[in-house]
Amino acid sequence: MIPLSVAASAAQSAALHERLFTIDTHSDTPTASFLREGWDFAARHDATTDRSQCDLPRMREGGIDALVFAVYVGQLARTAEGLRRAHERALRCFERTHAVLAANATACGLALTADDGLRLKAEGKRAIYLSIENAYSLGRDPGNVAKFHALGVRMLGLTHMLNNDVADASTDPRGAEWGGLSPVGREIVAEANRLGMVLDASHASDATLRDLLAVSRAPVVLSHSGPRAVADHPRNVGDELLRALAAKGGVLHINALPISLVNAPGNGRTAGIAEVLIQFKDHVLSPETLAAENHAYAIVCAAHPNPPVTFDDFIRHIEHAVAVMGIDHVGIGCDFDGGGGDFEGLRDVTDYPNITRALVARGWGEAALAKLWGGNTLRVMRAVAGKRA
Repeated sequence: MIPLSVAASAAQSAALHERLFTIDTHSDTPTASFLREGWDFAARHDATTDRSQCDLPRMREGGIDALVFAVYVGQLARTAEGLRRAHERALRCFERTHAVLAANATACGLALTADDGLRLKAEGKRAIYLSIENAYSLGRDPGNVAKFHALGVRMLGLTHMLNNDVADASTDPRGAEWGGLSPVGREIVAEANRLGMVLDASHASDATLRDLLAVSRAPVVLSHSGPRAVADHPRNVGDELLRALAAKGGVLHINALPISLVNAPGNGRTAGIAEVLIQFKDHVLSPETLAAENHAYAIVCAAHPNPPVTFDDFIRHIEHAVAVMGIDHVGIGCDFDGGGGDFEGLRDVTDYPNITRALVARGWGEAALAKLWGGNTLRVMRAVAGKRA
């Protein structure tokens, strides 16, 4: 039998979680699930059999008010044809995402501003923001920023695992190509600033983040990253840069990718995945290419499984980031449907209340939780919108 004091505490934590405005800034659901034939966002799925980590019933169960849905296009050839096909795939994925939202308009809605998220919560709906992960799908045309902005995109992730025509990535085995942002990348940053689009440096190299902090007129974010002092993974960021990010008003959203949560010397998972991407770097997008790449990816993941991690490992990243950056500069970005979570306590979006419960047990109050869960992100959205030309 559960002691009454424990039950009361759990009930209070659950009520607090529902009161807060909660947002996770990176979910790969559009690419991972919406493009599946017959997959239904309105139906409850099981992560253990379906592998998906997000749908509307589970969002309600997890008390998550808003998600930033990322449209990710894996990097292949950087030729004119390769860039054209990547751009078209991103457009198809956004088209499909809009169709899914329209089909579920009584339960969720597209959010374009900070206030939209709050309004949709008040209406009892889930707010969906849209982002791009990997500016590869923009090609070399800064004008495409406006095209995606018109489709509702309000966050732009500059890179994924390899360098592209915009910036250097943190995990490209070939090393730096541009030494940070490329000339085209600087134009894209300026255009995003002009339109009020949040710039996201997750996956980017340290030099890219430094350049971005120097040239962006508005605060920037890391939508799904972590502190390198806790886990020495190239996707994570050192304390000095985290302080610089905070000084410019930015936010680090804590990622739940297992390989980046703990030190795992000798684990070749990240390097192996990068090598798969290098293997296909001159291929153009096609069903055959995707199938071959996915097969190679599965072989690497089987040979290099994720290291064992615990829920406490994830919480340690939050606490370290707050200690370094301050409570005004940390948020949540689990990377569900993109490799994040899938460990005890954080299997899918139903587990978000575990974060609130754990932090309450560590002495966090409602004001601090409100900043972590949504206030900091909404502040950045407003600041970025306020810098529009």
